Amino acid sequence: MTITAILPAYNEEISIGSVVLHARQHADQVVVVDDGSSDRTSEVAQLAGAYVIRHPKNMGKGMALKTGFEYVSLNGAKVVVTMDSDGQHDPEEISKLVEPILKGEADFVNGSRYMNGNGKNTPFYRRIGQNVLDSATNLNTGLHITDTQSGFRAFARDTLSSFRFKSTGLAIESEMLSDAANAGLKIKEVEIGVRYDVDCSSENPVSHGLKVLMNVLHDMELNRPLYYFTVPGLIFAAAGLFLGLGFLRDFYTGGRLNFGPTFLMIMLTLVGSFMAFTGIILHSISRMINEGVTIKKGRENGGRVQQSIKKGFKSTFGGS
Repeated sequence: MTITAILPAYNEEISIGSVVLHARQHADQVVVVDDGSSDRTSEVAQLAGAYVIRHPKNMGKGMALKTGFEYVSLNGAKVVVTMDSDGQHDPEEISKLVEPILKGEADFVNGSRYMNGNGKNTPFYRRIGQNVLDSATNLNTGLHITDTQSGFRAFARDTLSSFRFKSTGLAIESEMLSDAANAGLKIKEVEIGVRYDVDCSSENPVSHGLKVLMNVLHDMELNRPLYYFTVPGLIFAAAGLFLGLGFLRDFYTGGRLNFGPTFLMIMLTLVGSFMAFTGIILHSISRMINEGVTIKKGRENGGRVQQSIKKGFKSTFGGS
């Protein structure tokens, strides 16, 4: 098989049949991961020709994708496509996503609703939230992705082991970009369309956005400690010093120091300095760890090259 499409689904009996039938025209296999649905999602998906894996209870989109990736790892496919099962994504565009991978131009292709100034049909409140999440995710990953929350993506088979699936819920989209950046994958975006008249999200968009943002900030604590600790720390310390200069000026001109503002100045300066140094130390540790991993991979690759040379020498000249 060349292309396997993975569709996480939760109570999608109304739309899943048509999505599976359409996706089967553009993928060699369609795998539906029924995430503990209480309706007939599994039955309808199976009747439409999908291979169905069912979770005994609702475990979240992240776990559904993890299950799908594990299945593909065992059963094989050159390219894996993930898409929503509510009908928002157009299966006709599967070929557009997999093309850069089949050509060797990318390891990971992200379908973007907002490339080239598009996304005008996106509801205003959604776009504001998207901008916040895009900025936070890009800051965390060091990437420049225009649609970090897209669920319509394609992956080369050899990238599947790069993803942690620590996030069980909808924050998985940002987490996968972080994992891809850390693994050094070649990422490309292609333009896709989306329908909002079929939005069947079971979660409030505000609470969803806040959960994703908190997940990204938590991830940033380890991936970008300079942004998470040092930058806010420097701001706090600068604010404390600015207040302190004002208090000292008043004191030297005959005024008196008030306990409350003075205590606030000291706390801002101390906490800010502590955060700034914490970020610098964590950044240094992170660099050392990454350099160690790079050296280890280089040695492993060097060992493979040596083995290949030895095998070639043996096959050419014989002997041991």
